Amino acid sequence: MTANELRTMYVNFFKERGHKEIASASLLPENDSTVLFTTAGMHPLIPYLLGEKHPGGKRLTDVQKCIRTEDIDEVGDDIHCTFFEMLGNWSLGDYFKQKSISMSFEFLTNYLQIPAERLAVTVFEGDELVPPDVEAEEIWKNIGLTSDQIYRYGREDNWWGPAGQTGPCGPDTEIFYDMGKSKCGPKCGPSCHCGKYVEIWNNVFMQYNKEADGTFTELKQKNVDTGMGLERVLTILNGKNNVYDTDLFLPIMQKVEEILEREGRVLSEKDKRIICEHTRTITFILGDPMKISPSNTEQGYILRRLIRRIIRLFKKADINTNYLCELSDVIIQQYKTTYPELGDNKEFILEQLQKEYTLFSKTLNDGLKKANRYLDNIGHCGVLSGELAFKLYDTYGFPIEFSSELASERGYRVDMDGFHKKFEEHQNKSRQGAAGKFAGGLADNNEKTARLHTATHLLNGALRRVLGDEVSQRGSNITSERLRFDFSFGRKVTKEELTQVEAIVNEAIAHNISVTSEEMTPEKAYGEGAVGVFSGKYGEIVKVYTVPGYSKEICGGPHAKNTGELVSFKILKEEASSAGVRRIKAVIDDQ
Repeated sequence: MTANELRTMYVNFFKERGHKEIASASLLPENDSTVLFTTAGMHPLIPYLLGEKHPGGKRLTDVQKCIRTEDIDEVGDDIHCTFFEMLGNWSLGDYFKQKSISMSFEFLTNYLQIPAERLAVTVFEGDELVPPDVEAEEIWKNIGLTSDQIYRYGREDNWWGPAGQTGPCGPDTEIFYDMGKSKCGPKCGPSCHCGKYVEIWNNVFMQYNKEADGTFTELKQKNVDTGMGLERVLTILNGKNNVYDTDLFLPIMQKVEEILEREGRVLSEKDKRIICEHTRTITFILGDPMKISPSNTEQGYILRRLIRRIIRLFKKADINTNYLCELSDVIIQQYKTTYPELGDNKEFILEQLQKEYTLFSKTLNDGLKKANRYLDNIGHCGVLSGELAFKLYDTYGFPIEFSSELASERGYRVDMDGFHKKFEEHQNKSRQGAAGKFAGGLADNNEKTARLHTATHLLNGALRRVLGDEVSQRGSNITSERLRFDFSFGRKVTKEELTQVEAIVNEAIAHNISVTSEEMTPEKAYGEGAVGVFSGKYGEIVKVYTVPGYSKEICGGPHAKNTGELVSFKILKEEASSAGVRRIKAVIDDQ
């Protein structure tokens, strides 16, 4: 089965069962400060999981582009990917456990022809606060699974949320494919990481609300949020041992082999996989409608890290030609039909890759000079400390192999134990940060963030009035304390212009204008002058929020009811975010 066949089969299955197909949202979550990238299909649907009415109705399905950064260092094994596609279906207060589990089982066994005996599932075992999910367990038994195929686990394995201290949460049931091999003996279960069980689908049941006192109450609107990994399922369906043997990776793997043959060089299988996986990821980040560029912060930092890792691996094989653009074009050609934004943004993608290669080449040269300086000062000990070796790696992108070779040429060595200790500390910090980000999604949705969301609309409208229509949103980030708004503009905004912008927003606030919401087609919205990076994620109908005279935007919400709730608006800072993109940080006083 091909990836396109699986995508089509999945979406059609749920459309035939009353679900509305919605398009994949941007890889950059809209106004969500808790995550760097869209890590699951639920992120674009946050307002609707919290009770907002979705234009597509109560049943939705899609194929969502996702990026997870906590496993970057695992890439190169059989299953871990930084970029992946999540097949999802949702019930927003419609069906619940019985129908969700039944449909999942039907799709896996009847449509994908996976033998029921190769499946294993997990359910929440319960604790002192919430009873066991007996309902889900009984549904699985009634469907036809045996008791030996059903495992009970605690919160660490089978509970989702809340994202913050309070909010929606609930048990989940995870579906695993039994690969038939075990290194752990007969007691091996899905919670084991030996490779016998591979998770393929997760059905989350948002059943409870965690209160401030730590108790759990039943939600009025119970939601279902499911996600199935395209790459993993495709691997299983095709009888492969790893994702790189599927049609998702074969074209780019062939291109890497062609380059190595052309150069007369060799790389390990893991290194080739990393190059392929990271090329796919960077192409999708650069090709996103928000047009993220490599930088030293947030999404731009992850992008830069991945690009430079590819370059380092080629240099490790003594390949000094820039093949980034040639490789990226393979991904663009392969995916542009499914994700047209890659074709639309091809020029930007290739331009940024060329710039980053040139910049990193200079950085590596600087690292070489720094490395030689460190080695000049080693003295009689003959050992380059792990701390300095890691500094070369972290600050200059200087591969540890390079440092080791340079030291060896002088008869020195690198303290590899010290380097790996520093590297592990760095990994732990990164994972903790990523875990904190990934846990988010619903944490900061409250009245304050809704008002700040409205403030970003007013800010966007004011910027376009003062600076002209060349201004377009390139990203926003909202916390409970402030808003951050990125927009396209080729120069620094003057103090006088910022004063004008601030005054326009405060004028709108002073007039206490009602914020209205309408549903219409994208064509009608644009025809009426609405702005917004519309990616199709709301389907054929979009929501348009209007502050008459000041703002009209395509958006999913949530928002203030009227502008007066914002009380006042103040710009704290205006600065460059990346080439051609400016950033404004601002606050409101809604007390």
